[in-house]
Amino acid sequence: MKQYIEANRDRFFDELFSLLRIPSVSSLESHRPDMQRCAVRLAELLKEAGADTADVYPTQGHPVVFGQKTIDPSFGTVLVYGHYDVQPVDPVELWHSDPFEPEIRDGAIYARGANDDKGQLFMHVKAFEYLVRTGGLRHNVKFIFEGEEEIGSPSLAAWAEEHKDLLKADIILVSDTTMISEQVPSINCGMRGLAYLEIKVTGPDKDLHSGHYGGAVANPANVLCDIISSLIDKDGHITVSGFYDDVVELSDEDRAKLGRAPFDLEEYKKFLNIKEVKGEKGYTTLERTGIRPCLDVNGIWSGYTGEGAKTVLPSEAHAKISMRLVPNQDSEKIAGLFEKHIYDIAPDYVKVEVTRHHGGNGFLIPISSHAYQAASRAMGEVYGIEPVPSRGGGSIPILADLQKILGIDPLLMGFGLERDTIHSPNESYLLSQLFKGMESIALFYKYY
Repeated sequence: MKQYIEANRDRFFDELFSLLRIPSVSSLESHRPDMQRCAVRLAELLKEAGADTADVYPTQGHPVVFGQKTIDPSFGTVLVYGHYDVQPVDPVELWHSDPFEPEIRDGAIYARGANDDKGQLFMHVKAFEYLVRTGGLRHNVKFIFEGEEEIGSPSLAAWAEEHKDLLKADIILVSDTTMISEQVPSINCGMRGLAYLEIKVTGPDKDLHSGHYGGAVANPANVLCDIISSLIDKDGHITVSGFYDDVVELSDEDRAKLGRAPFDLEEYKKFLNIKEVKGEKGYTTLERTGIRPCLDVNGIWSGYTGEGAKTVLPSEAHAKISMRLVPNQDSEKIAGLFEKHIYDIAPDYVKVEVTRHHGGNGFLIPISSHAYQAASRAMGEVYGIEPVPSRGGGSIPILADLQKILGIDPLLMGFGLERDTIHSPNESYLLSQLFKGMESIALFYKYY
């Protein structure tokens, strides 16, 4: 495929950039027309690549793009999943270039969505195109691209249930994850789940003068900080009652297998510009992000945060909190335990409200499966080294739903790198990874 990539390189950039220029931010209502526009463009690209059909389907939220190519009904079918929605670009002033005007600098594409997930889903479209045009496709292929992954995929499970027959396949092929490094490729054999909630603490019915009332009335910001600080103990354990009940402890043998992944702690700290790591006692850094659950504050606000001083005792304080969950933990159950815990510890001198947002369960796939072995062989051929099995610390909650609805496993062939800073300013994607991804995906079909 190297020759095909080289011959079509400029066209590939034009097509990918046409997607990256569309600000398909799913969380902002003002971008709803852009979501439709991006879905239509994706359907066009699928048809141009050789799909028999490619259509945009409405959902309760943003549209789904579904396309397919049938070679022979008796052949195996691969279902490719991806998402075309992207995260907001804030803080936009930290970007070195316009986030929706892609640029190639230092061997990488810089734009929102360059990696997550427009760049990675684009690899599948082009690998498919190559196989169709060269007569090398020996599988039926279906594509499902959604526009709500970044907001928890609230509409896709219901849509998939309704269109279950349309989505029948043998494997779900996904590129929406990272690998260990360019030199050490890896395949995710599992991902964590997610429970996302918001806490609101209310004290007085209005902001108060901190001199007149400070020390006599509970400060919601102080109370919220106390609540949050109590959620994790000194050993890094989450204090929510029942939180660990369903967590499966890995055997020493399994931990040793995952420990094969090369990891340089000093390089890790240097990359993040931190002096020390911190996490659950008794586990390595990779285990903390792969096989153990965690709880983090994603946002916190209260009172006056503008320029200069304003001496107020705030009426309200808010925090958004996510919990990454390991397979066997149920997102709904954990959200319920968290909600109960917060209400149980809430003091009488404030009012506390907990709101549930999106969530989803984690999953595992066996590395002995034929699909995993085909992916391993393909990536090994491209990178010159056998990929290492790993566990993903992030979440793609809809994959557990699709696994349950369709009765098939996902396979995560991700080609992103930590350097790509997805969800942050200056998101990028190395051209070398873009092209190696195309090659690896094309070879996967050969060996699957």
